[in-house]
Amino acid sequence: MYEMEAETIKNYAERLKELRQCLNVEQVKADISALERVMSTPGFWDAPEEAQKTVQRLKSLKAIVTAPDDLQREIDDAAVLVEMGVEEEDASIAQELEDQLQSVEKKLHQLELNSLFMDPRDTHPAIVSIHPGAGGTESCDWAEMLYRMITRFCEQRGFEVEVLDYQPGDEAGLKSASLRVSGPFCYGTLKSEEGVHRLVRISPFDANARRHTSFSAIEVLAEVDDSIDIEIKEDDIKLDVFRSSGAGGQKVNKTSSAVRLTHLPTGIVVACQIERSQHRNRETAMNMLKAKLYDIEIKRQEVELSAQREGQQDVAWGSQIRSYVLHPYQMIKDHRTGAETGNVTRVLDGELDMFIEAYLKWNLERKSRNNN
Repeated sequence: MYEMEAETIKNYAERLKELRQCLNVEQVKADISALERVMSTPGFWDAPEEAQKTVQRLKSLKAIVTAPDDLQREIDDAAVLVEMGVEEEDASIAQELEDQLQSVEKKLHQLELNSLFMDPRDTHPAIVSIHPGAGGTESCDWAEMLYRMITRFCEQRGFEVEVLDYQPGDEAGLKSASLRVSGPFCYGTLKSEEGVHRLVRISPFDANARRHTSFSAIEVLAEVDDSIDIEIKEDDIKLDVFRSSGAGGQKVNKTSSAVRLTHLPTGIVVACQIERSQHRNRETAMNMLKAKLYDIEIKRQEVELSAQREGQQDVAWGSQIRSYVLHPYQMIKDHRTGAETGNVTRVLDGELDMFIEAYLKWNLERKSRNNN
């Protein structure tokens, strides 16, 4: 009795040992010690915003090492349950052990996904922006549905979400929205959602109940930290100040503190209106601009590298990545990975795990092919 469970526990322990090496747990612990030394220096809190970023970085790193340590304790507890069951020949322990092993399997699987995060930016906070495509109210409403899907997913993962900018649509939905999301492997998790999302449904705004196709784009950027130097000349920036819009209240104020920055050389436009302080809105917008410029440079390098290997220059970015069909049948399909499901309600409620997992594996295979 319990021989199979004992073998399962042994397998879990071996998988966790390998994962510790993949996640570079010892190096992360060294990074944690370095940050803690920085936090203990006099005057650390003299710059509150920078200090808060350091605290968030420390929190993310601790989550990386805490999960394997907690999982090891659960595996040890399961081993104790097996010993108790064998010694006492108590069948009532079986259910408790089964529950314990299911919990370990789920958490171990998540850790194995974390090991697929190979990009150094994957641990950074993410800046997520949502923009409707052509199509007026239809696309604005679809953008609002994607906004809800992303925020619900973040809630389920325990990510912290800060609204940086929100422009409501004229009749429904939203014109644009930007979020700052922080948590363990935040950018690495959310980057699978970057691209154009296509919706097919019977329009709730069409009196004739015709089928409509709408497009909205999600942009996911890794927040740039102080280790990356992005130089932006003041002469290259156009600053516009305007009144905050939206629901008002605590989230959006009504003073002329909202900031819009235009980077003249590239035409990139970013905006932030969530803070009451114009200075803080400008600082946040500058961070968003730096993230966009850094992302453009990284993608330019990837395009050039891909062109060298494949002998072509035409590499498309931001193309349609996923279709959400609500009529005449229900199906969501990712066009990169082939992952699909008929349970559209759960996905739109934020259950994106299957698509994220498929993307991480697909992306790893793609990079492996390019490196060969």
